Amino acid sequence: MTDTTDRPTRAERLDRLPFTRRHAKLLVGSGVGWALDAMDVGLISFVMAALAVQWNLDRTTLSWIASIGFVGMALGATLGGLLADRFGRRQVFALTLLVYGVATGASALAASVGVLIALRFVVGLGLGAELPVASTLVSEFAPRAIRGRMVVWLEAFWAVGWLAAALIGYLVIPQVPEGWRWALAIGVVPTAYAAVVRWGLPESVRFLERKGRFAEAEAAVAGFERSAGVEPVASPDVAVVATPDGQSIWSPALRSRTAALWAVWFFINLSYYGAFTWLPTLLVGQGFGLVKSFEYTVIITLAQLPGYAAAAWLVEAWGRRPTLAAFLAGSAVSAAAFGFANSATWVIVAGCALSFFNLGAWGALYAIGPEIYPTGVRGTGTGAAAAFGRIASIIAPLSVPLLLGGGGLALVFGVFGTAFLLAAGAALLLPEARNLSLD
Repeated sequence: MTDTTDRPTRAERLDRLPFTRRHAKLLVGSGVGWALDAMDVGLISFVMAALAVQWNLDRTTLSWIASIGFVGMALGATLGGLLADRFGRRQVFALTLLVYGVATGASALAASVGVLIALRFVVGLGLGAELPVASTLVSEFAPRAIRGRMVVWLEAFWAVGWLAAALIGYLVIPQVPEGWRWALAIGVVPTAYAAVVRWGLPESVRFLERKGRFAEAEAAVAGFERSAGVEPVASPDVAVVATPDGQSIWSPALRSRTAALWAVWFFINLSYYGAFTWLPTLLVGQGFGLVKSFEYTVIITLAQLPGYAAAAWLVEAWGRRPTLAAFLAGSAVSAAAFGFANSATWVIVAGCALSFFNLGAWGALYAIGPEIYPTGVRGTGTGAAAAFGRIASIIAPLSVPLLLGGGGLALVFGVFGTAFLLAAGAALLLPEARNLSLD
């Protein structure tokens, strides 16, 4: 009988690899789906600004158009995480892309506010389920030394998608009659991409081992090793016991990190979606005009890219927890500055700073989430935190009209700045997992 005691596990073999073409394919394959999701969320902010003019909608109606998608996202995030732990990351990832792509394309045909709101809910279901599933899949294949950086790179595709939405909003919506319909029609692209994801990406090795599908797990690891020029040496087929029987994300060992993660997700969602969903509409309300407001939003969106780049370096050089807390604190200062901006120059400067720090914080948050849970509840844990955060994203767009009436932009962004500070404090309570194995 062959001695297997000194042979590394498949997880250890993945951790030791350098970044390879297989990793790049996984990152881009997941990232394009992520970017398309961001494009959809970004487009609705420009659609709101256009509908306020073309359909003469009041702020309350607009806020419901924005918030209803987040209701779907809250449900989708919970369901997606549970399904990913039960049926696999890849299949759920593809299904979510299909759901939200079809619903977004159908939204372009909406003839009334009621139909548009209903379709936005379905879009949210797909979008909410996709994001935590994609980050879990990437984190489980990433080598230990660059795991956090790879997840931040994945999150950076959000900036690409949001920038695409800003450009579509700027170049399409104001230029043609009912241009918002053409903008939403572009969202049908993910429907075709879903097939590529389903057949082109690997399934999580840790998930396959938990299900006893050892041959598939071995083939996936061997493929990554050959891509790095490493001759595969098969690991022993030992079932992974990822969690003790009956353990949940609220078990004594995990409850404190779950509570801290939920708090960060809640407060960062409240501030991010409150600010960026309303940004073009708020700028129009400040008298900048539809085209000029969209132009400023494009500039502000560009600042997301260096924010992600800085976070991608810092999560490995400095750590996940301090990076997340520092970027959230920077977001708080930037939000306060934006609330008091009284000229076009200061709107752009403060907006770019908010975009830089806030999106860098998102990158660090997605990096730390999958690392603090064992394999058996990793999808559930990240999905549940995202779902709880979506409660805040539902509240945020609805709260903006009330805050504007109570104290203008200063009160709106003062509240968002305070929420960022609370998120920074909660981030300091999370465990640090830099250079640690996922299990």
